[in-house]
Amino acid sequence: MVEVFAVASGKGGTGKTTSTVALGMALADRYDVTVVDADTGMANLLFHAGLSEAETTLHDVLADDAAVSEATYERFGMTVVPCGTSLDGFRDADPARLREVVATLAADTEVILLDSPPALDSRTAVLPVVMADRIVVVLQPTIPAISDGLKVQEYATSYGTGVAGILFNKVREDERIDDVAEKTERYFEGPTLAAIPESERAREARRAGRPLLAHASDCEAAAAYRQAADALSVRSGESGDVADRFRSAVIPETL
Repeated sequence: MVEVFAVASGKGGTGKTTSTVALGMALADRYDVTVVDADTGMANLLFHAGLSEAETTLHDVLADDAAVSEATYERFGMTVVPCGTSLDGFRDADPARLREVVATLAADTEVILLDSPPALDSRTAVLPVVMADRIVVVLQPTIPAISDGLKVQEYATSYGTGVAGILFNKVREDERIDDVAEKTERYFEGPTLAAIPESERAREARRAGRPLLAHASDCEAAAAYRQAADALSVRSGESGDVADRFRSAVIPETL
């Protein structure tokens, strides 16, 4: 079995990468999980997973200079495929090769999480959303963030990608998140998975180069991410079928 999720948002700064890694670690208690940094232009997953010194990354694979296996690392109970941060690496990478990368990974895992770019402004940015089975939309409880998240949902569903749920992040104590979530769910196709409180521990984890669930496993934010993972239903898909679908995925020419 395997299902591919794109963890997406409509704007930067929502904590999408933190959420991707936290969901991955929480899901890894029950599934074989692979996390891929598909944000090839502004990659930072490697800093969250303690892989800042990784010699081979997704950039090398997308440039056809390395095999997928050379860019995979076992970290914190997950398989992690980080992306590099150099402009040269981004320039040489062919985003279309991401289809083959995910198809290859699908043969040997149960859940794939694609850390997606924060905006739908290029073919590279939309590819993870188009290819995934379903998306998890990371939102802050503000009107601009929710509006941008709705744009991601509209784009995803127009290409047949479903919505697994929405994840509110960086929620402050003074925000009436229950009311916000109830109103927001009227417009999103998936349920609210959890509300993650704003947390200094998450910032500490980032500075330490460790996932939140490894750095502060008992904090309130970590517990909320586990709640989100428990609420995220994983559907069974045949790895061969998933691989074939990815290899044949159509890359949008224009936005």
